[in-house]
Amino acid sequence: MSALNYKHLHYFRAVAKAGGVTRASERLHLTPQTISGQLSVFEEALGERLFDRSGRHFELTEAGRLVLSYADEIFALGQELEEALHHVPGGRPLQFRVGVTDSVPKSVAYQLLEPAMQITEPPRIVCREGKVTDLLAELAVHRLDIVIADSPLPNRVDVRGFSHLLGECGISFFATAALTAQYPGEFPACLDGAPLLLPGEEAAVRAKLTRWFADQQIRPRIVGEFDDGALMTAFGQAGVGIFSAPAVTAAQVMRQHDVVCIGSSEAVSEQFYAISVERKLTHPAVVAISHAASRDLFGKL
Repeated sequence: MSALNYKHLHYFRAVAKAGGVTRASERLHLTPQTISGQLSVFEEALGERLFDRSGRHFELTEAGRLVLSYADEIFALGQELEEALHHVPGGRPLQFRVGVTDSVPKSVAYQLLEPAMQITEPPRIVCREGKVTDLLAELAVHRLDIVIADSPLPNRVDVRGFSHLLGECGISFFATAALTAQYPGEFPACLDGAPLLLPGEEAAVRAKLTRWFADQQIRPRIVGEFDDGALMTAFGQAGVGIFSAPAVTAAQVMRQHDVVCIGSSEAVSEQFYAISVERKLTHPAVVAISHAASRDLFGKL
C-alpha cells in the first residue's frame, strides 16, 4: 500500500457522513463524478471495498466503518493542531483532555475538575470515561493530558507514567430515611444484615470495604454490585440498599439524592490520583486541580 492520501480520506469521510456521493459533492462543491472517481481510486489503493452501493445510497462495509473511525480521529486531531497553533488570548481555548476512570464518583470528578475552569484562560475540557487500562493507553499516546483514578498507576500496565496523589478521605454510608428506620442502632453495627450496594471489583475501595466489614464482624446482605457509581447511587436513592460514597461528597449526596447519612468511617479511605506522563505537573489546569484538591476539597476534612 502506498502512502495514505488524505484528500481521498477527506472525500471518503464526506460521502460516509452524507450517505451518498451527490450530497457529499454539494457540501464539498465538487462534481459527483470527481468524488466518485476519487473514491474508487481510494478503495483501489486500500485494497478494500468501503461501501455497499444501492442506487444513490451508500452503506458502509465493515472495512468502511473501521476507516471512518480512524478518519474521525485524524481530522479531530488536525483541528486540535490548528487550534493550538493559532491560539492567542481572546481566541478559541485550548483543550484540556481528561480521562476519568469509571470507578471515580462523578461528584468527586466534578469537584476535582472545576478549579481548572477558574484559571486565567480556562480551557475547553474534554472528558473521557472508561476502564483504567483503556484510558492509560490513550494517555501513553498523548491523546489525554491526565487520567484521574482511585488508585496509582497499576504495575501490570506497560505505560510510563507518574501518579500524583490529589488527596484522600474516609467514606460515608447513605440510605433513604425509610430504609434507615428499618435498621436502627449504633453505626456501624446497624449495617449487620442490612441490604448493601457495593462498588464493582475494579474499584479500589471495594477490597477495603470487605476487609473493614470482616474486622468489624459485620455481615451486610449484598443486594447489588455496580461498576458505575452513579447507577449504584440511583439504586440507593430508590431504597434498594445502603450505599457508600467519599466523605467529601456527603453534603452533596444528601442534598441531591434525598438520603440520610447513616455514619462515616476514616478506617476505610478513598484515594484519588492524577496520572500523567510528566514527573512534575506543569499543565496550568492540572496544577490548579492539584492545588485546589489539597487546599479545599480534601484539606477541609
